[in-house]
Amino acid sequence: MPLLSLMNEASGLSWVSAVARLEGKWSNRPNSQLEPPLVDPSRPRRPLIFQDEFNNIVGSEPSIQLLLQIDEFPFAHEASIFLPETNELFITSNQFKNHAGEKIVQISKISLGDDSGPVRLEKIECSATRPSGLFKLQTTYPYKAEPVIASYMGRPFTSVNDVVVHGDGSIWFTDPSYGHDQGYRPKPRLPNAVYRYDPATKSVRAVADGLGRPNGICFSPDYSTVYITDTDQVRGQSVDYGRAASIYAFDVIQSHGQPFLANRRLFALADTGTPDGIKCDTLGNVYSGCGDGINVWSPGGVLLGKIIIAGGVANFCFGSQGRLSALNEHRLWRVQLDRRVKGALLDD
Repeated sequence: MPLLSLMNEASGLSWVSAVARLEGKWSNRPNSQLEPPLVDPSRPRRPLIFQDEFNNIVGSEPSIQLLLQIDEFPFAHEASIFLPETNELFITSNQFKNHAGEKIVQISKISLGDDSGPVRLEKIECSATRPSGLFKLQTTYPYKAEPVIASYMGRPFTSVNDVVVHGDGSIWFTDPSYGHDQGYRPKPRLPNAVYRYDPATKSVRAVADGLGRPNGICFSPDYSTVYITDTDQVRGQSVDYGRAASIYAFDVIQSHGQPFLANRRLFALADTGTPDGIKCDTLGNVYSGCGDGINVWSPGGVLLGKIIIAGGVANFCFGSQGRLSALNEHRLWRVQLDRRVKGALLDD
């Protein structure tokens, strides 16, 4: 069962259907200059290619398709998980106010359908009362959510943000103070940090600190490297361009039978917005949702190119046959790359 970090409301079911509204083919000719901003954020733009290797990623017939748009609330924000067996996508919304004026976050299941058919969105759960932490969610009705861990040695987590499961079954996750920054969590009782939880032994360890706002986290395909995004540039409603908008890489080493993170180094600095969600493909290329879309770096930290989506991408996930699902707040996009492109986690 996929793991989601739940943030907030009360359950219920509703269905929304939408036909793909827009599809655009990209040119894959190299382009080293940014184009002027789009007036219409719902129209696709061709990718920016900085290195020839990016042509192997986008392929000969890349495309972008708007699958679903909901103007009433930002349904497509975080925690994107693809289920290849059912061709379904689980996502969480950004904060929005319900009819009672409470700030909530909604979990949705999206049935992606085929290339030409409609997609369907099912509201799974909303919460304004659950504590921050890791929860295990059933992927079928009644979508029961069970707590996995909500505290570090009795001190509650602040606002668990991103989660990745190691091949050994351990769960690694970030816990920045965004819940407090945005006014819906109490004052933190823990520093901004990254944790590892072992379900087999029930042990939890802090594995990294010293980051401003640790956010996205992923492993390289061989689990030898951890990538962590730091979105310290944004705190609550304030933006300070002098703070980090960076991706850091760490070596995963073994000592006394336990993994440690060593050799922290700057992997990349986002030039537009902050790097949020982060994933690797099976070749070790690093993808991150940034202020102008999805940026892609080589394992050596060279920016290969950008999948441009106006308004930026907070998170995304790999699907089947070279597809990406990109979360763009009020819009869900399907990006078609070369069909050989595959997410590292999907190769497990």
